[in-house]
Amino acid sequence: MEQQVPQEFILEAFADPASVRDVVRGILHTIFFHRFFPSLQPHSREVLDITLPFVDDVELDTMIEKRAAELARELDAERTTHHHHPHSSFPAQTRGGGRGNVQVQFFEKKRRKAKSWYMRAAYGGGDEEVCWESWTVKVTVAEPRTDSERAKVRQAMEQTLLTTVMKIVTCVNTHKDHIPPITTSDSNPFPYQINVNQKDAGWATRMGIY
Repeated sequence: MEQQVPQEFILEAFADPASVRDVVRGILHTIFFHRFFPSLQPHSREVLDITLPFVDDVELDTMIEKRAAELARELDAERTTHHHHPHSSFPAQTRGGGRGNVQVQFFEKKRRKAKSWYMRAAYGGGDEEVCWESWTVKVTVAEPRTDSERAKVRQAMEQTLLTTVMKIVTCVNTHKDHIPPITTSDSNPFPYQINVNQKDAGWATRMGIY
C-alpha cells in the first residue's frame, strides 16, 4: 500500500497554568480556521488581548475544548509531581511548570488498494483515511512566583502566541500544493483528529525557556 508523507508543521506555545487552555484553544481554532471547509460565518475571540479567529462549530469546539482540558490536566499533574520533588533537574525558572504537545491531523478518504489476499481479508474494500497534513503544538508551561516573573511570563506568552499565529498564516499561504482535491459532497471533506501526546522527557530536558 502506498504511503503518503504528510506535510508537517511545528508550532510553539507558552503559557502560565491559568492560560494553558485558552492559548491552546486559540491556536487550534486558528489552524482550523484555515483548514475547516464547511461554510461558516467568521467569528473571533480575544486571547491575551490578541484577536484570533474562532470556528463556530459545536462539534469541533467541543473536541478542541476536551483536548485542551486533557492537556491542562496532564500538565497540572506534572507540576504537582515536580512540587513534590524540590531537587528536580528542571531550571529554577521553569521548575513547577510542564511540557506537552497537541497534534492536529487532517485526512483524505481514498479508495483502499488491497493488493494481496491478506490485505483484502484484513481490511476489505472501501475507503481508507490518509493523513495529508499534521500540526504539532509544543506547549510549555511556566509557573511564575514573583510579580517580576509574572510580568516576564505575560510578555513572553503574548509574544509567543502572536509569533505562532503569524507562523500559521505564513504556512497555510506558502504550502498549498499538498492539499488534496475535494472529491466528496460531504460538508467537511477532510476528516481530522486532535490528540494529546505523551511528553518527550528528552526534549523537555533539552528545551529552555529563559
